[in-house]
Amino acid sequence: MELRVKEICKEKGITMESLADQLGIARTNLTKTINGNPTISTLNKIASALDVELIDLFNTKKEDFTAFVSCSGKMYRFDDSESLAEWLEKKKPQTGKE
Repeated sequence: MELRVKEICKEKGITMESLADQLGIARTNLTKTINGNPTISTLNKIASALDVELIDLFNTKKEDFTAFVSCSGKMYRFDDSESLAEWLEKKKPQTGKE
């Protein structure tokens, strides 16, 4: 799964170093995280720090899109960003704010 973190940082004029600082982690750990298998919680933190929706972190080019998500011992496959966005919305932690 390709994440757009570097691309979004560039669009917003934010360095990866400053994003890592904002998240309270080392830049090398941020790079490992986005190139590895980040949790939904971690993705939510990155999206929040970048002030974007969670789905915006994903490469959403229709022809290039396939996402596999492992959650609570189950593997999910999404072949389009809309299905992934719907699933992520259901998994979003409830904050009690409306």
